[in-house]
Amino acid sequence: MSDKNLPFWGHVIELRRRLLVCALALLAGTFGAFGFVEPAARYIMAPAGSLDFVYLSPPELFMGYVRIALIAGLVLASPVILFQLWLFVRPGLEKRERRSLLWSLLFGLVFFSGGASFAFFVIIPFSLRFFLQYQNDAVRALFSFSEYLSFITTMVFSFGLAFELPVLSSLLAGFGIVTGTGMAKARGLSILLIFIVAAVITPPDVVSQLLLAGPMMLLFELAVLLAKGQEKRRVKRLALE
Repeated sequence: MSDKNLPFWGHVIELRRRLLVCALALLAGTFGAFGFVEPAARYIMAPAGSLDFVYLSPPELFMGYVRIALIAGLVLASPVILFQLWLFVRPGLEKRERRSLLWSLLFGLVFFSGGASFAFFVIIPFSLRFFLQYQNDAVRALFSFSEYLSFITTMVFSFGLAFELPVLSSLLAGFGIVTGTGMAKARGLSILLIFIVAAVITPPDVVSQLLLAGPMMLLFELAVLLAKGQEKRRVKRLALE
């Protein structure tokens, strides 16, 4: 019996097996990353320059290291996780759909890495310089390590996810769920939603929100172009059929 014809509980068992492999990969990656957590922490603190950090409760620094190890473990385990996702959904897809999803996963990694790198190397240093200019002789900047780590991870993941917009729109357009024409007509509403999303997923300040909303609007326009291209190819394919 093929995977496509498995009964409901067969799919549940298959999903549980895939999730177990993903969990083991994440656990192995986290334990492996913990051995390099201090150099990783110093690298993460590099955008702050010569600023000193403090931790405000006994477990704060250790829990920060655990968080860094988990994030690094997730990065190390991501190829295994994506491969397990691919193996789970592959039997239920047609050949064309498999190709679209596979390319989307590959380009999704590239775009997420690009967004995360853009945040870490460009946006975060700019944001820190902006905020640090308000310190003076009476009030000096002294960052809590936990709060700084939360700021860094929020910005990196926010930009990484935002850069997935073109890939997601192209995938959905390929499956006929959305159209480039429909996205273009909803441009005004989409821009409003972009600013709302930027306000929700970034730290509570206007600068971070604008720094995320600006690239997201450009990415939306790219997403519209990619979706229109997929729409044209879909129309031609249906015409040939």
